[in-house]
Amino acid sequence: MRVDARRNRERLLSAARQVIVEQGVDAPLDEIARRAGVGIATLYRRFPDRAALLRAVALDVLAKVTAQARIALAEPGDPFQALARYLHRALELRIAAVMPVLATTEPAGERDEQLRKAREELAGLSASIVRRAHESGQLRGDVGLGDLGLIVVRLARPLPGSFDPEFDSRVAHRQLDLLLDGLRAGRDAPATGSTGLTLDEVWRHKS
Repeated sequence: MRVDARRNRERLLSAARQVIVEQGVDAPLDEIARRAGVGIATLYRRFPDRAALLRAVALDVLAKVTAQARIALAEPGDPFQALARYLHRALELRIAAVMPVLATTEPAGERDEQLRKAREELAGLSASIVRRAHESGQLRGDVGLGDLGLIVVRLARPLPGSFDPEFDSRVAHRQLDLLLDGLRAGRDAPATGSTGLTLDEVWRHKS
């Protein structure tokens, strides 16, 4: 792929992540092209239809967040801080864009297998990050990977109204820090008897 073609593809995927988080998978493709700074014809040259674009977005986000998960696992030092940095990176990469794509698309054959493997690889790495934080005694025992994943997904949604994007992003990261502080072991946690929400539980409730 030529440099300019690769650059346009990256711009389109980045814009699509943002628009999907804001408007869902049915967002106008014209809006995605506009935010990417390219024409709609360029979008269709890269992605022949909406399904192809959504699949590419999901694979791109999963790959980027997986790379960050590997970095977090390789980082020496405090496991809770490694978890916090990883969640901030996932928030910045708009991991929330993957949820509606996986929930509403069912690519056939090899494509489905590729998405499944990408999702499972990320889930395994993320579980290891959370497990290390638990084993260090810093993360509350009633907090699971599903809990943390849904926190990031909810915070990735833009504030209602016409807020400045930079402010919106800054507030989301601040609120993630506040929530993480409350998830530290030793806080006054409710006696729920729960071991935390798992990713399997999250997906079981997807309609």
